[in-house]
Amino acid sequence: MDNYEDLERSLDPHRAQEQDAAAAEVGARLRQRGIAVTGAERPDDLVDLLSAVERFEAAVEAHGGDLMVDDLRSSQPDDPHYVVPRRALGEGTRAYIARIDAATAGLRRHPRRPD
Repeated sequence: MDNYEDLERSLDPHRAQEQDAAAAEVGARLRQRGIAVTGAERPDDLVDLLSAVERFEAAVEAHGGDLMVDDLRSSQPDDPHYVVPRRALGEGTRAYIARIDAATAGLRRHPRRPD
């Protein structure tokens, strides 16, 4: 923890509870998308992971993908390139974010789905 965070916690006795609640909400949003979350992730890493997933989803939509069909929970996605990579067992958050970012960049080379 840094000095800024120590100061903020001394000024707001509920800060830790608020941060825990925010982290739980971000974790729930990730789980809703089928992203494996262990509960051991740092709150900042959860936010970065959600941002990476949202960037991937925006790229999918820009290429004509359908997030309702091209989903981790779908047994038959229209295009597997449009499904966010599945988190490997024991994979660290930073490594997973890097794989999602690589998949997002790879969509630029993937043919756009016709409208």
